[in-house]
Amino acid sequence: MTVGIESGNEKPVTAIVDIFVDTTKVEEVVRELCLLDAVEEAYEVTGEFDIATVVSSKSIEEFRDTLKNKIMKIPGVKSVVSSIVLSTAKGPRAEPVSLESRKR
Repeated sequence: MTVGIESGNEKPVTAIVDIFVDTTKVEEVVRELCLLDAVEEAYEVTGEFDIATVVSSKSIEEFRDTLKNKIMKIPGVKSVVSSIVLSTAKGPRAEPVSLESRKR
């Protein structure tokens, strides 16, 4: 159990998980990622990483399990860099902004 997390007091976790992949296995890794329920979005990207994903879990423990025991075990995955989302300013997961707060 993770220190500081009490059972029943868990909060949902959304994370951006960037994945380094063996270049010969990108398509296979994307296919496997799309089979995981926790992976809500998956993109093949240019730049430092090969694949960018959005992963959602019911708790930090579930996120850790998804990362360690599912994503990292997909053949072709070399390493990952994950960023836990603290708040969402814009996008499908953002809280609606009222007209009053926009006037400020």
